[in-house]
Order: sequence, then structure tokens, then C-alpha cells
Amino acid sequence: MTEAGAEAAASALAERVGGLPAEPGVYLFRDAKGSVLYVGKAQSLRARVRSYFVRGGDGRQSIHALVPRIADVEVVVTRNVKEALLLENELIKKHRPRFNVRLRDDKNYLALRLDPAEKHPRFTETRRFLRDGAIYFGPYTSSQSLRETLRSLQRIFPLRTCSDGVFRSYARRGRPCLEHAVGRCVAPCCGKIEDADYAELVRGAVMFMRGRADDVVGELQSDMDAAAAAERFEEAARLRDRIASIQRTIEGQAMVSTRPVDRDALGLARDGNQVDVQVMHVRRGKLMGGNSYAFRDVRIDSVEVLGSFLAQFYAGDRELPAEILLPEPVEDGETLEALWRERTGRAVRLHVPQRGELRRLVEMAQRNAGLTLAERTRRERTDAELLEALQASLRLPRRPDTIECYDISHLQGALTVASRVAFVGARPNKDGYRRYKLREAAAGDDYAAMREVLRRRLTRLETEPAPDLLLIDGGKGQLNTVLAVLEDLGLQDIPAASLAKERDDEGDGRRVLRHGGPKRERVFLPNVKDPVLLAPSDPGLLLLQRVRDESHRFAITYHRELRRKSQLRSVLDELPGIGPVKRRSLLRTLGSLERIRRASIEELEAVPKVGRADAALIHGFFRAARDLPGDASEGGEPGTDPGS
Repeated sequence: MTEAGAEAAASALAERVGGLPAEPGVYLFRDAKGSVLYVGKAQSLRARVRSYFVRGGDGRQSIHALVPRIADVEVVVTRNVKEALLLENELIKKHRPRFNVRLRDDKNYLALRLDPAEKHPRFTETRRFLRDGAIYFGPYTSSQSLRETLRSLQRIFPLRTCSDGVFRSYARRGRPCLEHAVGRCVAPCCGKIEDADYAELVRGAVMFMRGRADDVVGELQSDMDAAAAAERFEEAARLRDRIASIQRTIEGQAMVSTRPVDRDALGLARDGNQVDVQVMHVRRGKLMGGNSYAFRDVRIDSVEVLGSFLAQFYAGDRELPAEILLPEPVEDGETLEALWRERTGRAVRLHVPQRGELRRLVEMAQRNAGLTLAERTRRERTDAELLEALQASLRLPRRPDTIECYDISHLQGALTVASRVAFVGARPNKDGYRRYKLREAAAGDDYAAMREVLRRRLTRLETEPAPDLLLIDGGKGQLNTVLAVLEDLGLQDIPAASLAKERDDEGDGRRVLRHGGPKRERVFLPNVKDPVLLAPSDPGLLLLQRVRDESHRFAITYHRELRRKSQLRSVLDELPGIGPVKRRSLLRTLGSLERIRRASIEELEAVPKVGRADAALIHGFFRAARDLPGDASEGGEPGTDPGS
């Protein structure tokens, strides 16, 4: 843009800002391309937006990087600040602005779900907090911690764990499953427990998960005494064992508060633009655990980070404690409290403790956030050194902070799929994973399949920036295919490489072994005649192998899903050269789809309209499917492997 054009744009923006309404609402800053840079809320839109340009944004750290990029501002007026807060959260999720702190969606975390509307409720794993009337406990940052919790819970409260279909099946049989025999289920499917008693078990489990273990023990103690007084000694013994199990479980929980109040304590640690927020959960005075949330490339100050985190973290149906402890005050704290009061029907207090046990609890959260951030920083520093070494080995123009790898998978030319995996900072980035059903490539043509996938990917660079390294599973032929696509699209500046094992005629003839076999990996680079042979222990090669193996896993998983979902008839439809006439002849002669699957080559060849080549194709396809139960083979050179 010329200097005169820049001045005109700045003048138009200043005029637009001056005409904004002095009402509450949400504002969106956009760059010259129309992308949303930042979403904010305000009591007075005009005053808040003008502050960015007139007073330098109240001195906030982010303004120096943000303001020069603003080309336009868009506003949405709301009735009050509470509505603006809710709208701000929705717009952050929708636009994912780079200058906002964005909490990852709950689908990335595990939780336990229990639906009290079911006749016999059970705990199930989920990755979504929904407004469906169910009760959610979590999030859990690892499946291991969730399953340990569930195992402990089942020992104390043996609720059913089976799906509804399995439950109905055992109900029809009238005989309970093995879980009942080992004491991990009370078998409501077979009437081994009254509905009212099962409901009491569910109520006790919910109370226990909410940190009210002492209340549960008190109720069980009363029930045990009543059962003993009525000489129901077996029932009293079961209650005694349940009480003992609860007490053993809660012995490991630290008492961090003398008052039995439900509260969360937040801590924040920062190293430049890297931020970690730690949430410690205290229920009935006992520490129930905590979760860490990492944010990268943060351009806003810590107070704004905390405020944005609170608004997003406690959105939806997430359980709100009576009190939330903070290391420092946040803007719009009163608005958040009012919003939460409307949602829960009770007071939720934001508090910054200055001394005593509550201050020590915040300091514990701060210390944990600092330790987590330090470990993440150390790990990322190691990853950076690894990527720099890989850059040198492959003679790349820049450090490959982002790597994408593509793999093609099919079975005898049918059900061809492709996968893309993405690594950021030498670690998997699941947001960048994609799965492709191929539309144009001929069956079994891996080169055409790769061309189709890459064209679909590389025409979306405005919304998905190009990677620092484009890695392909395969040899020189696959790499040349990639280079041709890049040249056609005018994208020769995107670095590319391919990775493949030595062929039999290049090695010593011995078979390829997984994990350190005798055959070496070859790295093919553009405009380099001979492949690069890195040492088997080279960290850069190990990273490339990890990326390639992950792309294999992802493609094979997708292939397996398609095979599981597709019926045999649809598989026959996809076999090249087997048209409707031959399909009808096969079914008419052999009688059933299962019979076709089990037929020999000779039996298939005897079918009218089916030649020897067709018979060999059909037989080979189903033999490969039988030899690879639930799996598709890894690909190599085109056409050499049924799962490539």
C-alpha cells in the first residue's frame, strides 16, 4: 500500500472509531485481509476502542503488536456487559483470534458422565460437557487418571458399567455377567437389587465424587447400625466394607482448609509469551486434584489472561464452586459473579486472599503452574535443538517447526484413503490431522492419489498456512509427484522430502525388521540424486520415523473404520473391473456374499462372466482382508503392497 493509501485507511479507521456507540457490547479488530485479530468486550464501545489508539491501550503489553495490524473494527451492541461477556466467548471460539487467549474445547479432555434420567444410571467416559441434564465430573487430563478414579469408584459403589444393549441382553438371559461375580456390579439387569436401593447407590457415588465423602460415610454408618440392630448381619457387613473402602480412599486426600467449602484456586505462571494456568480443586476442605492449561504466544497481560480464562473455563454446565481464589483481581469480576449467580441460583465469590490458609492455597497453585511451565519450557528447548539438527541434516531453508506427513492406504485398490498428520514443535498437533476420501484418483494409483490430496490441501493456504516441511511416505517417485504438484501451483518454496526403507536390491537381502532392523531409512530430497542416509540413532531421523509411523497409524485407523462400516456388497462395488453384471452373476451362482468371500480361485473362475483375472482379483482381495484382521498393511512403493 502506498503512503497516501495508508494515510487514507488510517483516517477512515479513525472516523469509524469516533462514530462507535457509547453502549455495552463486543468489538472485533480485523486486519487488512479481514481476519479477526482480537475480540473484546466493553461497557462503552466507543471509549474502549478509542483507548487503543488514543492512549496506547492503557499501556497493555499487547497493544504495540496489535494496533499496527488493525485495518477495521466491527462492533455488536448488547443490552448489558453480561450479554457482552457471553457473546465474547462465543466469538473467540468461532474466530480463534491470535491475540486472544483461547481455552481448548472440552472435547480435548476426558470427563465422567452420569445421566440421572436413566433408569439404572452408570458412569461413562466422554470428551464433551453438554447441557443435557447429565452430571459431569472432570476434566481429567489423562485417561489413566480417569480410569483409576473409575476403578476406585466401582469398588465402593458397584454400579453397572455395560452399555444399554449388553444390559438388555443379560436381562433377557436372566443371568448376570462376570462383573457381578467379582463384586463390581450389583446386577440390576437381573433384579439382584431393588430400584430404590440402586438409586441410593447412585446418590452416594455422586456425593462422593463431589467431595462429600464424610456425609456418605455418616449415612452408611447409620444404615449399618440399623441393619445390625435388625440382625441383618450380611447387609451390615457389606456396608462396613464400603465404609472402609471410602475411608482408605480419602486418607490419601490432603486437608488444605479447615472450612468444608467447595472452592477452586487458580495460579498463573508466565515466561515471556508462554503462560500456564493451574486450577486446584478443593471440595469439602480436601484437595481433590488439579489441572494445568498451557497457552503459547500470549500477547495480552496476565490480568486479561485470567479474566478470559475464567469466562471460558466456567462456561456451559461446568460445576461452579462456592468460591474461586485468584492471585490478583480481574476486570469484570462483578459481572462474572452476577452471571454465575443467575446460572446457579447461588452466590459464587471471586476472592484474592492476602494471608492465611487461602493465600497458601493460591501459592500452591502458583507453584504448580511455575513447575509445569518450567518443564514445558525445558522440553520445548530440547525440541528446538532437535529441529535445528534436522534442519542442518536435510539442508532446509528454515527450522521445521511445523511438519505435515501424508500417507495413502488401500486394500487391493479398494477403499483408497489418505491421511495427514501434523507435528508442531516436534510433537503431534491433533488439530492439524485430516482424513481424505479420494474422489478422482483411479483405484490403486498411489501417485494420482497423492496428487489429488496435495492439491486439495495446498489450495487452502489462506486458512491453513503451509508447513515448514512436507514429508511423504515413499521413495523418489512419490517425492517427484509432490514436486510436480508444488510447481504446478507455484509453491516451490515449500520444502519437501520423502522417507522410505532400502529396497531388497539395495541392502543385503534380509527382511525388514521393525525397530532397528538391518535395512536403513533413506531420505530423498529435491534436486539431490542420491538419498541421504542418516545414522539409525540420529535424533532427526527418529523424529521423521515417528512422524511417518503416526501417519501410517492414522491412515490405517481410518481404513479400518471404513472397512468395518462398509458391507460386503459395497466392497464388491469398489473392486476395479467388477461391474454390476459380474456382481449379479457372482451372487446368482454362489448364492450369498459370504460364499463369495470364502470361494477359491477355481470356484470364482467357474462363475459365468468372471474371468481368471477377475477371480484372482476377488480372491486376493478377500484373502488380504482375512490375513489382516482389523488392519491394513503399510504402504511402500505403488502397487507393491495391498495396504499401501
